[in-house]
Amino acid sequence: YGFINTCLKSLVVEKYGEETWEKLRLQAGVQDSFLTFEVYKDEITMQLVDKACKILDVPADMVLRQFGEYFFEFCKRSGYDHMLRTLGGNLYEFIENLDALHSYLSLSYQASSSSNYQAEKNEDGSMHLHYYSDRRGLCHIVPGIIGAAALDFFNIEISMEIVNQTEEEERTGKKEHIVFLVTQNPVFSYKERKKFSSSPQYLAGSENQIENQLNKEDLEKAKNTIRDRGSSVCPVKKSHWKTIRGIITLGKGKLLRGFDPVYPKSLWIDTKTFCNGLPFHMVFDKELRVKQAGVSIQKIVPGLQTMGICLDHYFSIVHPEVPFTISSIQKFINSQFVFQTRREMMPESWKQRPMLELRGQMIWMESLQCMLYLCSPLLRTLHELEERQMHIADIAPHDVTRDLILLNQQRLAEMELSNQLERKKEELRILSKHLEEEKKKTEALLYAMLPQHVANQLKEGKRVEAGEFKECTILFSDVVTFTNICAQCEPIQIVLMLNSMYLRFDRLTTVHDVYKVETIGDAYMVVGGVPVPVPTHAERVANFALGMIIAAKGVQNPVSGNPIQIRVGIHTGPVLAGVVGEKMPRYCLFGDTVNIASRMESHGVPSKIHLSSSVYQCLKYKNFEMTERGEIEVKGKGKMHTYFLIRNKTATENEIMGRP
Repeated sequence: YGFINTCLKSLVVEKYGEETWEKLRLQAGVQDSFLTFEVYKDEITMQLVDKACKILDVPADMVLRQFGEYFFEFCKRSGYDHMLRTLGGNLYEFIENLDALHSYLSLSYQASSSSNYQAEKNEDGSMHLHYYSDRRGLCHIVPGIIGAAALDFFNIEISMEIVNQTEEEERTGKKEHIVFLVTQNPVFSYKERKKFSSSPQYLAGSENQIENQLNKEDLEKAKNTIRDRGSSVCPVKKSHWKTIRGIITLGKGKLLRGFDPVYPKSLWIDTKTFCNGLPFHMVFDKELRVKQAGVSIQKIVPGLQTMGICLDHYFSIVHPEVPFTISSIQKFINSQFVFQTRREMMPESWKQRPMLELRGQMIWMESLQCMLYLCSPLLRTLHELEERQMHIADIAPHDVTRDLILLNQQRLAEMELSNQLERKKEELRILSKHLEEEKKKTEALLYAMLPQHVANQLKEGKRVEAGEFKECTILFSDVVTFTNICAQCEPIQIVLMLNSMYLRFDRLTTVHDVYKVETIGDAYMVVGGVPVPVPTHAERVANFALGMIIAAKGVQNPVSGNPIQIRVGIHTGPVLAGVVGEKMPRYCLFGDTVNIASRMESHGVPSKIHLSSSVYQCLKYKNFEMTERGEIEVKGKGKMHTYFLIRNKTATENEIMGRP
């Protein structure tokens, strides 16, 4: 189910970050999110685990163990905390009832194929845990889950090691049978550890004894014993309430913790009442011969009215998947057993209906050498009840199956609603993701037209005030003989030529961090130090200009076939900058500096970078080679002393062009 994959995603994101998860899922080729009640292929989970091992460079058993520990916490956070805590009073009881929990959860997660657990106590206080699963290679999750549960619920640390790993022949459906040896240690506070470690008796003999205790009450007794033993070295004073608890009695001098049941000398219930009161029960001997059956099961399976018939002729064992023998049943006597009727042995009226399943517990009666199967119909919904043409009245009033069917009907309706909400939520998440992508594209387009801070102000509906910049460097360029080229070419050829040239120039604006103001025809305008003032504005524009001359050599003149030639003019001075217009607003520069920069370009020389004296003053101590042009007559400005920029003395062509 998606619940498992969601947990795995949550673990990776929480421990290693979103980027690691994104890398992991792309390599595994899986989607980003999973629906809780949706069924997914096992291969997806296996693939995620496999890629996690490679990306994190961690062995598979360690990844699975960590997943097991996290899965326990994830289940608690997902609302299963209370349910897990009530499974048992100690770890042995907790494990023994895990199958019952899986059976309950299968009401909601009907397509799940859960693993099975069987616990065996050993004389030394340790425990053997038998783990059966349809899925190979996931056994290392078990120590993670069980270890986390032991620490959280019972305050004990455990160590689990595999002592046997085989393919279970006896269990026809399960593919893997792992036997873990479980040993436990009490978890003490720092002060308690200090007290115990100071006691030679504790170090000598008590550690192993404490290590192997399985019951919380035994642990408490053991801790008290250790305190008493160590009292000569580090005396521990008993609290008032501990003394009171030690002497409280119940009944005729019996300790509060002790309990002895009282049985009648003879059974005060007749056979007829027993078979009517427990309508779904069966008693059979070692040869599986039926000795007794409840009235309702007799009604459904009339063959059971013939006492002495073999039970396995009429039923097969669905869970646990073991052979139908008394020895196999005894081996898993603590498990819930699910029987299913055999179609060929059912009455004609049942042949077209789904087979009836019974679920219950086995009780071995030593004195009679017989097995009692106390069970109820395994029905999850009213639909399943109707399919078998049964009624609520067919189930005994005391049997909680009646309530379970009705409650689960409501639960399934809630799950379906939850599933629909989850699907809608996922659709909204995907739409939101696409919207975010489109928003980024729109913003990228907007930021290409206007400076980012100006664009953000306009988006917020604010008025953008014009800003004065005391010093910046402006560049103009144009194509030599552009008018003649236009006269001799098709319009599309001009567009292609300019596009090829501007793409190269645009890339250089990013390399040298200058702002492209606008293009008009073949004219290209760039500024340094606007909209963000920087002290290196002149150097940036100068390097950009050198790159333009080199880049222009790669653009072909459509008339002659030779590289095009450009003129470049640069001037440094103050400007006023602001946004003009509402439709297609532009960020424009105003001031005499713009006019002089334009004059530097128009009075320039092909394939040369023409500088005003103000630019020269900014660059003369900055590792640039420049030559003096002298005084020239500039239209509208009179005589001006100008210069040519030759090269950057310290930067290579690759650095100027931003190549690797």
